[in-house]
Amino acid sequence: MSDEAIADARKKMIAKRFGGNSTSTGGKGSIRRKKKVATRSSSAQSDAKLGTTLKKLGATNIPGIEEVNFFKEDGKVIHFKNPKVQAAIAANTYIISGPSETKPLQELLPNIVSQLGVDNLAQLQQMTGAAGMGGAQPSTIAEGEEDDDDDVPDLVEGNFEEVSEEK
Repeated sequence: MSDEAIADARKKMIAKRFGGNSTSTGGKGSIRRKKKVATRSSSAQSDAKLGTTLKKLGATNIPGIEEVNFFKEDGKVIHFKNPKVQAAIAANTYIISGPSETKPLQELLPNIVSQLGVDNLAQLQQMTGAAGMGGAQPSTIAEGEEDDDDDVPDLVEGNFEEVSEEK
């Protein structure tokens, strides 16, 4: 027999005697290898960490909220429909989770007028004015004039303490 035939015969004998693809690493009496457990995905781990952090903050669920809207400065709205809302009042933290959509303000308009703040109403007036003017921005200030409404008024000369002491 040649050396190759002897090597093949030894491999067959070892495979027959020790079961071929067994999970044991050594010979007789050795400890079996443990199967590797599939690790959790990174998103599942981050969700678990977030959940434990929220429990530490004492966040509680707020039921019955049908929609949540975040108004962005660029005129778009992040719209959550039937979100899961949690609040940790002691930490001044509100957690809103669920599927969201980013939509333009005009798309949600008839239903969200009551939710608009001062900034959003001014932005809405500008948009409606621009739509009414054929896309041009309305300008009420003539050229050469300045808008003094936003400036701080000039101080009046005199001492206010003397005036208050006279009365």
